[in-house]
Amino acid sequence: MGKVVIFSAPSGSGKTTIVRRLLEQYTQFEFSISATSRAPRGQERDGIDYHFLSQEAFKQKVSEDAFVEWEEVYAGTCYGTLKSEVERIWAKDHVILFDVDVMGGINLKRIFGDNACSIFVMPPSIEELRRRLVGRATDSMEIIEKRVAKAAFEIEKSPEFDHTVINDNLEEAISHTRTILDDFLAR
Repeated sequence: MGKVVIFSAPSGSGKTTIVRRLLEQYTQFEFSISATSRAPRGQERDGIDYHFLSQEAFKQKVSEDAFVEWEEVYAGTCYGTLKSEVERIWAKDHVILFDVDVMGGINLKRIFGDNACSIFVMPPSIEELRRRLVGRATDSMEIIEKRVAKAAFEIEKSPEFDHTVINDNLEEAISHTRTILDDFLAR
């Protein structure tokens, strides 16, 4: 079993921005593309950002035991990690980098144990989180308020991760994360 790095955070915390920067800096990392039953947002592309599946196709994959883990994150919207993604990346002897929702991160840490380094990206405040989500301009205010409401629950789960990185200043958050990762990779 190879190593995995798991990033989780409330939506709008900057997790994906941090992950993208780290992928540029660590050539041994490879992004695990999650599957989802939701429609693409903005410029998202199938097979690049997510594997976009219909509800029926997602349920079929569940019945085929094709997922390492999966969850219905929002009513009618499922996300999951395909076993084929894990196998594809480990076949190249790369470290898998997961960018997943909070419960998915907790589940992945349970599955991969000491071979996993789990990092919770903490927003500086709920108010800043709301501002970032509004600034994205990809969701309605109704969806933004659902995400903000869910963030309080997700923040309570942060102690279940190996590390917490507060993303108040992006460069400092990346530097802190690099220190954590360098230690994990040296083990």
